[in-house]
Order: sequence, then C-alpha cells, then structure tokens
Amino acid sequence: MADDLPTGRTGPLRPRGKEDFDAMYVGTPPWDIGRPQPVFAALADAGAWQGKVLDAGCGTGEHTLLAAERGLDATGVDLAGAAIAAAEAKGRDRGLSARFLVWDALDLAGLGEQFDTVLDCGLFHVFEDTDRAAFLDSLRAAVRPGGRYFMLCFSDRQPGDWGPRRITEAEIRAGFADGWRIDALERSTVEITLDPAGAQAWLVSMTRT
Repeated sequence: MADDLPTGRTGPLRPRGKEDFDAMYVGTPPWDIGRPQPVFAALADAGAWQGKVLDAGCGTGEHTLLAAERGLDATGVDLAGAAIAAAEAKGRDRGLSARFLVWDALDLAGLGEQFDTVLDCGLFHVFEDTDRAAFLDSLRAAVRPGGRYFMLCFSDRQPGDWGPRRITEAEIRAGFADGWRIDALERSTVEITLDPAGAQAWLVSMTRT
C-alpha cells in the first residue's frame, strides 16, 4: 500500500511543514473522515470537554465544531490555510459559531490565552524529537492549571511504516511526566479513509497540574 500513498518530505503520508500539509489538502487527507472521531465524540457526549476549548491541529474543524455544537467556546488552529478555509465554510454551513486561525501549534503561547480543554487528534505524532519538546512547552502555556488535554495518536501497535511516527506508551508517560497527571491511557483506534478497520492508536486523557 505504501507505494501508492501521497508522499511528504519524510516519507509516505508523513507531512511535516506547512507546504506538506497544504499539499495534502489539495485532495482529502486520510485523516479527514468528514465527521468527528468516534472516541472523541464519546468524550464530548460524556461532558469531558468543558469551558474554553482549543482544537490544536484542527484540520477541517470537525472536533472544533462538535465543541461549538455542545455550546462551548471553541477555537481551532491549524498550520494549513486550506484546512482552515474548509473549517470556516463548514461552520457557516452548519450555523455554528467557532473561531478558526491559521496558527503554528508550536507557538500556542502566542495566542495570549489559556484554555480549559485542549484537543489533539493526530497532532502529537507528527513531531520529531526537537519539535516535540517545543510542542510540550507550547501546550503547557496554553492549558490552564487544572485544564484537560485529550490526545488521539498513532500507536506502536500499528504495523507497517507508512503514515505518522508510531508512539509508545513509554514515550507518552516520559513526555508528560512534568506538569501533567495522566488520568487514562487506553488502546484505541483512529478512523482513516485508507482502511475501514482504522489504525491502532492511543487515547490519552490528562490534567495540567
């Protein structure tokens, strides 16, 4: 399958920078399933998302708009201008009020505000080591003490070498050891357009301490 996949600068389906992500949105990227991820929708239905919500790496905005639909103050940011334009169009079509910004997730501090809930569906796993450290600093600046962070990322249980970097449980626990309490770290699935069975993932819920 990997030979037929779109290729970013680091391999099949591994976009890194703005140019790569913009190119992916010329078509429909595999992660853009046209609806919220079921495991994130279940969190929203359970009332786990509260207060001011930031969807980091929001893509075309399904989770941001789900938060807005639940009556929450919702902001979505993404590096890809094409994705943000699509998200804004969805919001208008659905009559939902949400803010969308073309923004680098490595500079969430530059937003100048803190959030009660931060959503991350498929963002954490795109970062290499140096950018991951910068993202963790950025995230700490954006989440108020006591705020929640919900992450869905590719798992090392996923076979093959296509797609984003695989993340181990140990990497998650080590990366979030300082300033976070991991409330739940569960085996899960992320739906993708390439495979009806989805891809193996981690679903993580944590609290900023």
